[in-house]
Amino acid sequence: MFSYRHAFHAGNHADVLKHLVLIHSVQYLQEKDAAVMLVDTHAGAGIYSLRDGYAAISQECQGGIDRLWKSPEFDQPDFRGYREAIDHFNSKDALNVYPGSPFIMAHLLRPQDRLRLFELHPSDIGVLQTNIAILGNRSQIDVRQHDGFLSLKSLLPPPSRRGLILMDPSYELKSDYRSLEASLSEALERFATGAYLIWYPVLQRPESKQLIKRLRALSEQFQRPWLRIELRIAHSVGEKRLQSSGVWVINPVWTLAPFLKRTLPILQRVLGEDTGATFDLETSSPT
Repeated sequence: MFSYRHAFHAGNHADVLKHLVLIHSVQYLQEKDAAVMLVDTHAGAGIYSLRDGYAAISQECQGGIDRLWKSPEFDQPDFRGYREAIDHFNSKDALNVYPGSPFIMAHLLRPQDRLRLFELHPSDIGVLQTNIAILGNRSQIDVRQHDGFLSLKSLLPPPSRRGLILMDPSYELKSDYRSLEASLSEALERFATGAYLIWYPVLQRPESKQLIKRLRALSEQFQRPWLRIELRIAHSVGEKRLQSSGVWVINPVWTLAPFLKRTLPILQRVLGEDTGATFDLETSSPT
């Protein structure tokens, strides 16, 4: 249960996709003055070194944020929020650390917003608490060593009735798929209008193949709009290295689909490793 460490995968192509969706969604919600509660059910360590430690061993960032950061297309307006978040935690003209979802959301917090982080891993929770403690806005952030699947419902609905929940477990355990479905169903019962971002790896295992069907059914059960994005960077040659991932969004902000139509071709071109690189974008209300 506790063998997975996101530090091995920090800044890879899956992080790039997930964080582009996350940043665009949060920034849209912040266009109104009302407070937004942000939640990460599987927070990890929060921020990661790319040049030593676990990330240096896997070097997955070389096929993800390293490629995008060096590309001229990273300077386009659609990537501004993402670039600013990364630059905020790095020295000028250098890319040595990668902010995970907790640090990206912490960077985006306005004074009226709050961030709630859950992490169960016995090693990562201490690192996360230490990392969050150095932030200037740490008083707006609550870190808990709890199972995010089980604890999410206790936060919902947020007082402002405005919130975004990121659910990105490792899926290392087969039970993660069912736990995610149960947690999401309970969350929608309490807070049907929240924005839910569910990241998932695209794998050959049966549970992975069934996940999309289950998320679609759950979205339709609660009569909520949805959006599905998947990005593949190479032909599938087994599961030794993740080559495709996706994000299922319930109650997507209305600008997300047009944003992805512009940015996904860039990710395919910049991050793609061979002719198998492709993307897929599907919505419940085609535009």
